Amino acid sequence: MLLAVDTSTSLVGLALYDGDNVLGEMMWTTGQHHTTELTPALSGLLKRCGVTMASVNALGVAIGPGSFTSLRVGLSLIKGIALARSLPVMGIPTLDVIAAAQPLAKQPLVAVLQAGRTRVAYSVYKSDKKEWQAEGGVRSGTLDELLNEIESPTLMAGELTSDERKKISKIKKVQLASPVLCVRRPAVLAELAWKRWQDNDVDDAATLAPIYLHVAGTPIQ
Repeated sequence: MLLAVDTSTSLVGLALYDGDNVLGEMMWTTGQHHTTELTPALSGLLKRCGVTMASVNALGVAIGPGSFTSLRVGLSLIKGIALARSLPVMGIPTLDVIAAAQPLAKQPLVAVLQAGRTRVAYSVYKSDKKEWQAEGGVRSGTLDELLNEIESPTLMAGELTSDERKKISKIKKVQLASPVLCVRRPAVLAELAWKRWQDNDVDDAATLAPIYLHVAGTPIQ
């Protein structure tokens, strides 16, 4: 069984996954209480699912971008478990979780989340008919800067405020995903981590680090 943890932003997520079923999944919005809420929430999820940490034999964790402080909480928990029990760990870029939940399409996809100080973090993805593949690294900028980069019909999904969604809805070149598809589901994170585990593509828990942001600038075509 694999445990997945996402503390990238104020939206926190936990999931238990065995390759065939999502055994349990939790998502909630916190303030700055990641440290005090995460461990009790994990204990509650395990109890509801009727399992213990002894049943967990692999770990997945969102590695950002996101809030440095909140990311550190999730990474610290996963690293501690991985090192104490010698479990494999897979770090998954947070924006990949958003992208993986979107239906495949010919148009490019921009996955976004809040980066603080009126900025958003985002990655551009293109479909290879099997999955979304990231094109280039993670970037950041204001929403206006991002929208100005879009030169052709583009899909967009992710963590956006109501005002931002209203602004985007006025841009004819952008097709905005529904709020349901914009939520970062920890079960999707778990499935991505599971696939990497099956491919023996694991990370070094001791050196696993968050993704840092780069500035905007490349047109999205």
